[in-house]
Amino acid sequence: MTAKLTALTAGMPIPYGGDRVALVSAELAQAFQPGDRLVVVQETGALLHIPAAVHEIAVAAVGRAHEAFQQMGAKSDEQITHFFKLFAARLKDEASWARIANANAADVEKARAAGRSTTRLLADEKMRLGMIEGLEGWADAPPGRGEVLERIEHTGWTVDQVKAPLGVVAFVFEGRPNVFADAAGVLRGGNTVVFRIGSDALGTAKAIVEHALTPALAAAGLPAGAASLVESPARSAGWAMFSDSRLALAVARGSGAAVAQLGAVARQAGIPVSLHGTGGAWLVADRFADADRFAAVVENSLDRKVCNTLNVCCIEHSVADTLVPVFLAALERAGERRGHGCKLHVVVEGDAKRYLPPGWLDAKTRVRRAEGDVEEDRAELMPADQLGREWEWEDTPEVSLAVVGGLNHAIQWFNQYSPQFDASLVSQDQASHDYFYANINAPFVGDGFTRWVDGQYALNRPELGLSNWQNGRLFARGGVLAGDGVFTVRARVRQTDAKLRR
Repeated sequence: MTAKLTALTAGMPIPYGGDRVALVSAELAQAFQPGDRLVVVQETGALLHIPAAVHEIAVAAVGRAHEAFQQMGAKSDEQITHFFKLFAARLKDEASWARIANANAADVEKARAAGRSTTRLLADEKMRLGMIEGLEGWADAPPGRGEVLERIEHTGWTVDQVKAPLGVVAFVFEGRPNVFADAAGVLRGGNTVVFRIGSDALGTAKAIVEHALTPALAAAGLPAGAASLVESPARSAGWAMFSDSRLALAVARGSGAAVAQLGAVARQAGIPVSLHGTGGAWLVADRFADADRFAAVVENSLDRKVCNTLNVCCIEHSVADTLVPVFLAALERAGERRGHGCKLHVVVEGDAKRYLPPGWLDAKTRVRRAEGDVEEDRAELMPADQLGREWEWEDTPEVSLAVVGGLNHAIQWFNQYSPQFDASLVSQDQASHDYFYANINAPFVGDGFTRWVDGQYALNRPELGLSNWQNGRLFARGGVLAGDGVFTVRARVRQTDAKLRR
């Protein structure tokens, strides 16, 4: 027997996970109306309320992308190439960009007034040029669909393994307008895309759609729904979109907890996921580290706050007397470049505090937070089990410092506490690098600055997102998800012997 859920009552038990129960809150019971949806996250018992109006917006957007995918097989690779060129041209056009910039300025002002971070939200000239470069890169990229990956020859017949479009790809991402250009890359392989952007950047997103994306689709002769925006500021729009079984892949970017929840919603709907949540890079300096190289790596890994920014620095105790002052000087220079000082968290285990110059633990500093400038301790003590915390800063570089017993100790802490994302080793010893690479559980491993971890910068392909290994290694693909990595494989047989039989 089944029935429609039309109401909730406070304290109402909702089973989840097979043997557990979540209780409906009074607030949820009051808000829930007939026609609304309730998603029960089986992993955590979270009760997610999707109002009917929000659900309709999300379902309609997915529907447009799904319908467009049915038409993409009849569209040529040349049309798709033309779309990317037209999209880029629209962003180059000063009149079009002025409208987008105006919408972005309004978004930034609104976010600042609400005390929210704007470091990723600002659509400045650098972001504009990056979007254009990414779109032009997709225009020049090989089409992908129809590529024969493998050919198996039999007597009288042949089997081709052919790269084919995957379908509708859904994105939920934080307030970074440039992700539009990144995510549009899935069209290169004949897929379609549906977006939901954070509420802070929704005005910018609508302007990009109106003044650049939609006109480019139309002029290229591609279906209007090939890139579809969910025009709702509600977080529940993401839950509704990720619950739609018509999706072929769900991609989420943003904060760790929100991304994990979205991934759980998609997985229980039977949709494959690619999650890009907690970041923060680790840097290790062993006893063979060159001080000048180490200083340059630290400073150049702290130019701005994104997922691949230096978050934790581990220094081997045998060289801590020399390298801790080098690290602190580089941290101060990084802060001076941004004009807002620096902030340090010192791990208690390993006694890193004894390597700090006098006054560091007693000093105060002005720290720029999303809500404004505040006075805080310049350095604070923290336990090692907090090393997985990613520091979110505006203009005041913020890092954790640990002194470790050796390379093994640093690797152990990384594998135990970090989100297992981006790791770098500064050392003059090749054996150390080989050991580090073999034992560190990270998809991205380097020997210099951490900020290289970026699909467009490193691989010349705009990324849809970067995956850490916090929830396990990925099957049959790397940590960079790019548009040309979204495909399936079809088998096509050509039979030359008409009398072939088994």
